[in-house]
Amino acid sequence: MIYVHVPFCHRKCTYCAFYSKPVLETRGVSPAVERYVDSLLAEMEQRKGEQAHPIKTVYFGGGTPSILPLEQLARIVEGLRRCFDLTQVGEMTLEANPEDLTPAYLSDLLRLGFNRLSIGVQSLDDAVLRLLNRRHTARQALDAVQNARAAGFGNISVDFIYGLPDISTFYFQLSTLVTHVSAYALTVEPGTALAVQVEQGRVTLPDEDEVVRQYHALRRMLSESGFRQYEVSNYALPGYESKHNSRYWNRTPYLGLGPGAHSFDGRGRRWNNPDGTVGEELLSAADAYNELLMTSLRTVRGLPVAAVPESQRERLHRGMQPYVECGWITVKHDAYCPTAEGLLHADGMAASLFIT
Repeated sequence: MIYVHVPFCHRKCTYCAFYSKPVLETRGVSPAVERYVDSLLAEMEQRKGEQAHPIKTVYFGGGTPSILPLEQLARIVEGLRRCFDLTQVGEMTLEANPEDLTPAYLSDLLRLGFNRLSIGVQSLDDAVLRLLNRRHTARQALDAVQNARAAGFGNISVDFIYGLPDISTFYFQLSTLVTHVSAYALTVEPGTALAVQVEQGRVTLPDEDEVVRQYHALRRMLSESGFRQYEVSNYALPGYESKHNSRYWNRTPYLGLGPGAHSFDGRGRRWNNPDGTVGEELLSAADAYNELLMTSLRTVRGLPVAAVPESQRERLHRGMQPYVECGWITVKHDAYCPTAEGLLHADGMAASLFIT
């Protein structure tokens, strides 16, 4: 699997703490984008021997990959095909914002080989969209999804954020148009514009009890529309689970390209820093086990006991008992599986079971 990081956005969302650069042109040629693509192609040439495993998925994330003009996106795709064997790729995803998805651009994406879209809708409440500093309106979001279907995309995911001052069921009309939903609880990261607004009392966010209520309401409504939760934040119609993201949770090796991208070869991690430097770490046995706990307990399939080193199984059984007793964990097919309530506490459960 390959991840391509596109670090550009039209403007910064108030909640975003990720590395990104502003690019104001919608479809014009930007010198910053030209330099980025040149650098990315050079990195592909340097690293084309690193991906030993068959490449089954390619994912363009960001930032906002749909900000790229088609000719620059085509250069990247052509570079990938030149440097890597993509003949086994079954899922090729582009993250996109609604305002970028014109009918012509969507048709061009299909021709380049993209067969899945992840659209950042976030909300269908225009007041909330303004609070988040999003550029699109609710109407534009609905139009983007409908245009994508009309263009021929059969696999469409949308992102939503809950834990906001107001949440409406209006946007669930989208559930008849999409195959996948990623629903994230709002996190107020220090230093973001939203954090400043909260600190100054200009924005009041729901308390924890209300966020939990919204989580259960989202889960119930999506279930009624045929979606199955398969990870803390992800829901899909049967057969439309994200193959790429599922491989992260399975700890499948992957290659990350671009500034801010991370890579994993099964033994250690490498990451690209925005300043052009590279960081690396070799995972210890404890690190690998703790990551297994963290990723597995975020999924409905849970933690298979067979994946746990024998030396840790007795300790794991003891540590899991309180969570089984309180209803956060069930045991199925010799695996510890989080319940709907348990998924809300996945990170805390995993942390309590870490070893050093």
